Amino acid sequence: MTTANTPHAGTRTNVQKAALAVGAVFLLVGILGFIPGITSDYDTMMFAGHESEAKLLGLFQVSILHNIVHLLFGAAGIAMARTISGARSYLLYGGIIYLVLWVYGLVIGEDSAGNFVPLNGADNWLHFLLGVGMIALALLLTRNHKRTTTRA
Repeated sequence: MTTANTPHAGTRTNVQKAALAVGAVFLLVGILGFIPGITSDYDTMMFAGHESEAKLLGLFQVSILHNIVHLLFGAAGIAMARTISGARSYLLYGGIIYLVLWVYGLVIGEDSAGNFVPLNGADNWLHFLLGVGMIALALLLTRNHKRTTTRA
């Protein structure tokens, strides 16, 4: 018996695959943030705060806290990809969180004490793209779901 939240045994829906992929990428980014060479100025990395000069791929400002958040967000995506509703929620609400983080990054100054994650301009625009992309995946990959899974 197929319910609206459980695909056939051994198969994943597209929204589950997307959540799994996004979660895996966040997990990878969190790991890469701790690797010297991939993260430039690694020796300046701090636990939190805008004083951390470490940059993932030489572009995105990171800290230990920032990397831990990526690891946790990635693990959440992988765990939530087990169900259709979990995958959709991860993508939708995760996307909303990233859009809020984008606005936050635009409002606070890069040298402000409020920039505790830390965020720079590259992070801000990546957060915008992630937010829009995750929300789009959640909505587009589940738009016909109820209609196709509730058939008798």
